[in-house]
Amino acid sequence: MGRIVLPVYTPHYIPTGDEVAVIETSRGTIRVQLAGKDAPVTVGNFVELAARGFYDKLKFHAHKPGSVVLGGCPTTRTLGPAQVDAAARGVIRGIRPGTGDARYVIVDEWEANPNNKHVLGSLCMAHKSDPNSGSCQFYFSLSEQPEFDDKFTVFGQTVEGLDVVQKLTIGDAIVHIGIEGADEEALAEAISHELPRPKTPKEVLEELERERAEREAAAAKEE
Repeated sequence: MGRIVLPVYTPHYIPTGDEVAVIETSRGTIRVQLAGKDAPVTVGNFVELAARGFYDKLKFHAHKPGSVVLGGCPTTRTLGPAQVDAAARGVIRGIRPGTGDARYVIVDEWEANPNNKHVLGSLCMAHKSDPNSGSCQFYFSLSEQPEFDDKFTVFGQTVEGLDVVQKLTIGDAIVHIGIEGADEEALAEAISHELPRPKTPKEVLEELERERAEREAAAAKEE
């Protein structure tokens, strides 16, 4: 079987710039001022996912002391803390924390953002090695890391609960993420839309074939 091709998603929610994420974890509560004006796509996506309850019960699945603590992978939803740790170490076969997504990807926004700085408490969008492959996973920067500034989108800064951020480790739970300062009516409308469905390789090939046929038909008319 071929690989599923994930669609690029543009969030329906347009940030006001006043959004604050209230991230309730098993270690305590963290408040993050979201950078809706600097990274509107990333913030819009995060706000929509939070409003849909996507992050509830997920676990932090990777921790590099002094660097990052990573969460937001849906493969961790049904795992307990010890299971997340075991899966992260490869002890549990068939479960790979860090490989899950929201069934779509979003574009990177670090290049056009002069405020894209990794400092202690920055909230950032994780992605795979390919550009524009972020989806739902995020991480907190645990130090100043300028080498990441031109690789990953920074979309928020911790304003309360920095001590909680520094205590987070593998297996800690995201209890719930609430959003303060959002346009509630616009957000409700945004999450009423269906999310895009990934295309199978067969569908991609069929789409390319249709486009080729249309181009050939248009060229024939011009002759």
